[in-house]
Order: sequence, then C-alpha cells, then structure tokens
Amino acid sequence: MRKILMLVGLGLAFMANAAKLPDSVAMVVAGKPVSLPEFVFMAKKNGNVDFSDKKALNEYVELYKNFKLKVHEAEEEGLDRGRDFREELEKYQAQLKHSLLSDQAAEEAYARSIYDRGNEVLDISQILFRLPVQYVSNDTLAVYKDALSVYNKIRSGEDFDAVGLAMADTSVNKRVLFDRVRSFVPMRALKVFENAAYSLSDGSVSIPVRSSLGFHLIKVNGRRPNPGRVRVAHILIAFSKDSVGPSREEVRAKADSLYQALRAGADFSTLAKENSDDPQSAKAGGLLPLFGPGEMTWAFENAAFALHEPGELSGLVETPYGIHILKLLERRDRPSFEQEKTAMIRVMGQGERNFELYKAHDEQLKSVYDYEFYPEAYRELRALCDESLPTSEAFYSKAKDMDKPLVRINGETHPQKEFAYYLKVAPFSTKAYSGDFMDEVFDLFVRDVMTTLEKTNFDQRHPEYAFLIGEYRDGMLLFNISNQKLWNKPVEEQPEAEKLWLEELNKKYPVEINWKVLKKLKK
Repeated sequence: MRKILMLVGLGLAFMANAAKLPDSVAMVVAGKPVSLPEFVFMAKKNGNVDFSDKKALNEYVELYKNFKLKVHEAEEEGLDRGRDFREELEKYQAQLKHSLLSDQAAEEAYARSIYDRGNEVLDISQILFRLPVQYVSNDTLAVYKDALSVYNKIRSGEDFDAVGLAMADTSVNKRVLFDRVRSFVPMRALKVFENAAYSLSDGSVSIPVRSSLGFHLIKVNGRRPNPGRVRVAHILIAFSKDSVGPSREEVRAKADSLYQALRAGADFSTLAKENSDDPQSAKAGGLLPLFGPGEMTWAFENAAFALHEPGELSGLVETPYGIHILKLLERRDRPSFEQEKTAMIRVMGQGERNFELYKAHDEQLKSVYDYEFYPEAYRELRALCDESLPTSEAFYSKAKDMDKPLVRINGETHPQKEFAYYLKVAPFSTKAYSGDFMDEVFDLFVRDVMTTLEKTNFDQRHPEYAFLIGEYRDGMLLFNISNQKLWNKPVEEQPEAEKLWLEELNKKYPVEINWKVLKKLKK
C-alpha cells in the first residue's frame, strides 16, 4: 500500500508541475509516468518512428497516449485482477525469461538437424564388446583390442553378420552381443552410436566406437526413406509359453482359419474381440495406435508398411509373439518438424544431447563472462580418472586439496578443489567411462557458474525484459477493454464509437507530454 501511495504521489507531482518533468519521463497518463526508455523502445519495436520528423513524432505521441489511456481504463475496471489474466501473464513471463536465458534459434537448428536425419531409416548391424557398468581408462584397453581385432578381420573380408553371430554364440557371460536393427531412426539410441551410424555410407563398417555400453562395430546395410506412420488393427494368435499349450502348427492353423474367414467377408473387429490373444487391442477390435519405423518388431512393421489401401489385409505374419493378421486403417506422412519440435527439444534437454542443444548459448556466455580455461590443471584431475571413478572417495581424497586455478569466469578464479566438490555433490552424467563422466560434469559445472551469473545480472543484461512484459500486459488489457467497448458493436459503427470513447478518456484522465525531451529525440 505504501508503494502504491508513493506512485500516486509521484504521478500527482508530475501533473502539478509538468514543466519540470524529468528528462527520464516521456509523458504522464492518468497520473502514471511513462519512462522515456519505454517510449523509445516501443516506438522502435512497433514501427521505428522517425523522431526527427515532427509529424511522425506527433502522430506516435498521440497514438501511444491513447493506448495508455485505454489501458488505464481497463485497470480502473479491474480487468488486470482476474485469475485468468494473472495466470496468462505469469506464463508469458516464464516463457520470456527462458527465451532470454537461452538461444532458442540455435536449439531449434540443432533439433532440426536431428529431425532431418530421420528422413532416412537405416538398416544396421552391430557387434558390441561390453564394458563394466562403470569403468576407468585401465579397463578399456583389453576390450578395445578385442574390438579392433574383429574390425580388422571384417576389413580383410570376413562377413560382418557371420562374425557377429559366431562371437555372440560363443562369448562367455555375453560379453559380446550381436544385433541387427532393420529400422534405426534418430533419438532411439545413445548419441555417439547414432552419430557414428548416420555418418557411415552403405556397406561400410565403423572403427570401434566407444559408448557407455562398450565398444561398438557398426555396419550400415542400407537405408530407405522414412515411410511416415501407419495405423492397423491386428489379431494375434499367440505361441504357447510352455509345452502344454497348442503347438506352433496348431497356432498357425487357427490363424489361417481366421484369415480365410476374413477373406470371405467376416467382420475384423468381431473376430479380434473374440479370438485375439492381445487383450488390450482385442477390446478395441484389434486397434493399435499409430506407429512409425522402429516401434514394432521388424516382421510386424514390414507387413504393416507393405499395405497401401485402407481395409487391405496382410497374410499371416509371424513374430516372436505368435501369428498376426493385420488390417490397414490409415497411413500418414511423417509429422512435420514444427509438430515434432517442442517434444524433441524437451527430450534433448533432459538427456545427453543437452550439451549440443545448449552449446551455442554456453559459448555465448563464455564470451560475455570472459571465460578462461587452464588445461594443465584439468589434465591433473583427468589423470586421476585412469584409476578411480570421479564419484569415488579415492578420487575425492586426492582432488579435494588440489588448489590450482581451473577456470576463471567473470574475473573470479575457480580452483580444482571446487570442481572436485561439485563432482561429489552433483555427479550428474550419462557417461560410464570415468574420463567422459568427468568431462560432462565439468561442462555442467561451468554452465552452472555462468547461469548463476546470468540470473544475478539479468536486469542489467536484459533491460528489454521489463518493457516486453509491460507491452504484453498492456496488450492483454487493451484487447479485453476493446472487446467490451468496441468489438461488440457492428463493424461499421466501431470507428465512430472509438472516436467518442477517446474523447471521453481524454476528458476523464489528465495527460502531460514532455515535449521538451521528446523534441530532442533523433531517429
């Protein structure tokens, strides 16, 4: 209440002595000062007014004054006190602050690059040489040598799939795995694996690629255009899980009898409800959600995308679960980037891709805050990862007393031991290899320091924030009051109604224009 009274008093003071309005004030409308920076900011944002042109200046002053009068009238009628109004304004405030504390254009560009990858579906094979769940440098050498040895065999002419299958069959404790993925698309695997796969040409084999799982050898067998999405209904006659149930021949015979009934005109939905062993879809007549490549077993997916006309039936389709009969309901193109963008960025921001997603903004902040990195001090910490995990007590016991400068940000030095403590209390990383783990946490450490500075200096770094919030708030009030006063009238009556309304507002509320300072403005 005291602040409100002070503002009212200030407004009255301006009105009482307009000739002495400070140079920081462009006008006073209904007792409320409009700052010169706000006036200029809005003029440039909404039309770049030529202040050196007397007519243009006068027209904009009149326009802005009338705008503020309408907003004040809305405030007088309490339109800024409703719950919906407050919630919408708070939502915009959060969105605007997020946009100013990030580089949304760069985020969108990165997401777009991954989306565009998905225009191609890869058929890949991989041999994985597994590493422990967490490992240090000394754990990797023997496994890497095994992977490199197999890579050289394949380069010399041995068949990739045959070698992979043979090794997987004979490996102890399944330390070597072989897999073929006929529909590989982005965002379904570790980033390093995906990057390697999409960088390969058809028929080529990668050198050993290290991920948090181990060392991968990857072969691209081929690629095809993304077929979009498809919706089918299906009937499943499941294979028995034990020897008591029907044999596979009996399962196939039952499925075939249903298929013949469908071809003869039986209702698919009815047969699915009565016979399908997929209880969830059976309730809906066999209906399944829309799906794209890589979301179903290969045989099922292949059969679904081989259908072209709604109502078309597949033959009998065998998967590990049993025998399926599919009916095509619809086909759709792949969703556009605009449709996918928000969900993609949200998922990327929560996982290992966040470093690429936010990289441009991180680099921008490093420039703003004079970031300086001391590589030798970092190498000393990194050397500890050869024998100890960064989250281990052994690592911390050695690192906690290391006091060399590690980074300098905004003139403040952060020593090795500060980062060591950060590793101890905030060990958030998607990596399993100790060195990669530390690298990732270090990037987060630097980002945390700079983000804290950015929030502390927010008003100084982003003076436009207050103006944009004010513009949005006033815009909502203008819309609501105009809806009440003007837009509920016939279109042809609105210009005259607005004229009369403005005359009323100009008589009702006092206005003082600081022409002395406005006439000094330049374009």
